[in-house]
Amino acid sequence: MDIARIDGLDIAYRDAGDGPAILLLHGWPTSSYLFEGVIPALARDHRVITPDLPGFGASSKPDDIRYDFALYEGAIDGLLDHVGVEGVAVVGHDLGGPIGVHWALTRPERVTAIVLLNTLLYPEFTAEIIELVETMLDPERAREATSPQALADFIRLGMLPGTEPPATLIDEFCAPYATDADRRALARAAIGLNIEGFQEIAAGLPSLTVPVRAIYGEQDRVLTDVAQTMAKVKRDVPHAQISSLPSCGHFLTGEQPRMVGDLLVEFFASVPALQPAESSA
Repeated sequence: MDIARIDGLDIAYRDAGDGPAILLLHGWPTSSYLFEGVIPALARDHRVITPDLPGFGASSKPDDIRYDFALYEGAIDGLLDHVGVEGVAVVGHDLGGPIGVHWALTRPERVTAIVLLNTLLYPEFTAEIIELVETMLDPERAREATSPQALADFIRLGMLPGTEPPATLIDEFCAPYATDADRRALARAAIGLNIEGFQEIAAGLPSLTVPVRAIYGEQDRVLTDVAQTMAKVKRDVPHAQISSLPSCGHFLTGEQPRMVGDLLVEFFASVPALQPAESSA
């Protein structure tokens, strides 16, 4: 992985392929490794930029800042400037969804397409998400919830019921949080996005004119209202293409990387702004 120094933070990122750019944004408590299985397919015709967002993976994890929309958007702007990319298609999973969509709504001239993968966008939260927030606000409960065992159990919860995630997947997502400070940062990253940002997303979605694609695993035990979220997206963005995968849970790119990768390749091949140079000649 490469490292970019942005606003005093080290941002680790993967940079693969050439062509029109795609930005892959993971969520909580994962990292760029979430997309390990889909990057090769996307990188055949595109440049794929995949950061570890601040607070995650190999990036800086200060435990005394707010992980809000402004922080993440500054990191995205800085990273794209660092790698020399102007326009991108944004793919967001979990917290990467609201981060990416909010960024896209405030910088529409830089966005060529949007893809949503098992995410949350609206300011109405489920009881499970409210409980997660309350847990992370309590220092003792947050310490327990970000322990290696708790994180491993969370990854298992995000997989198709009855399946065991690969040990490498659990290791990749748990290893970055070796210290108490790392785990405090992870807890803060779970609750830093403010409700006003979600309200701005809900208000702004109907203004989207770029191609929008949503793909979600039906058996999501983390975001249990994902089907309702996607129905709202279809209501607010009628041109959005939405598919559900019956055999996937929350971490769909880890469960079915080939299937999800193929769907993404198919979608990006249909977006005029994302055609490789030789195809548009």
